[in-house]
Amino acid sequence: MRKLETKYAELSTVKLAYSEYGNGENLLLLHGNSENKSIFGKYQTEYLKNFHTYAIDSRGHGKSISVDEKYTIKQYSEDVIEFCRYLNIDKAFVLGYSDGGNISLFLATQDPKRFSKIYAISPNYLACGTTDSSLSFLKKIYRMLNFMNRIGLNTKKAIMRFDLMLNDIGLSKQQLQSISTQVRIAYAQKDMIKHEHIIEISQLIPDASLKKIDGCTHISEFKSSELISDMQHFFAV
Repeated sequence: MRKLETKYAELSTVKLAYSEYGNGENLLLLHGNSENKSIFGKYQTEYLKNFHTYAIDSRGHGKSISVDEKYTIKQYSEDVIEFCRYLNIDKAFVLGYSDGGNISLFLATQDPKRFSKIYAISPNYLACGTTDSSLSFLKKIYRMLNFMNRIGLNTKKAIMRFDLMLNDIGLSKQQLQSISTQVRIAYAQKDMIKHEHIIEISQLIPDASLKKIDGCTHISEFKSSELISDMQHFFAV
């Protein structure tokens, strides 16, 4: 796989790291919690090579640089909009995975004219939308990270990232109902997000479509050929 160069966008409160590849319509790639832009390597060079892709490290992730006391999905979405203005990107499709999917929902409410198509993989707008077992596991890790921080280990960034998964993202039902962007939502058969929660999101967003990826978990769906094919078709038509 071709190694992609890391570039930087000097924004008002963050230095956003990103990789850029290909020609065609602009397509933003937004990773999940505690991940980084490198997960999109094959997406950029193989699966979506007919698009001009930008894979972005969210603040507090990867090689992006910022000084923060708290992370919010709203702030992440504002960073993406500022990133687009910085690079004069007036129109772009968006592919968001997990927390990246949550960011993409915010983008649809904040700037629908810029973001006309959104493919959100396993999003959730409420913390209670996470399965009970997954939420319990996240809380155990969160407690461990706080303990490590108290004994002198610097786990502040990780704690702030986990805060994102343990709290509602900040969108209301009314805001989801106001979305005019074309949205497709994909989720895994064995997802860490409750199926009924994902279905609720799809029903709240006007004309949103839904795709279930069989035989996959929240983690493995990202590499599923079924998901990749569905995503390619969505952005092509």
